[in-house]
Amino acid sequence: QGASSTLLSLCVFQLIPLVGVLSFAAVGALSFSVYSLFSKSDVIINKSGNAEPWETVDPTKPQKLLTIHQKWEPIEELEHVRKLTK
Repeated sequence: QGASSTLLSLCVFQLIPLVGVLSFAAVGALSFSVYSLFSKSDVIINKSGNAEPWETVDPTKPQKLLTIHQKWEPIEELEHVRKLTK
């Protein structure tokens, strides 16, 4: 009986890092989901409130989590087409 309890306690100690890593990954995924839900413009909760939410996106504000050297300049032809379709 002494050997089986030693083996059981050894297995429990080996599972602690696994549980820690999985818990850390789950908390990270949940926190990023909540962050995306409330701060990203491409995630829509209420579709009936704004039928075309992409029209209110500020093109000068980066939409990615990390943006390196991104500069936005409007394309004249696309702006002309956009004005015609409104």
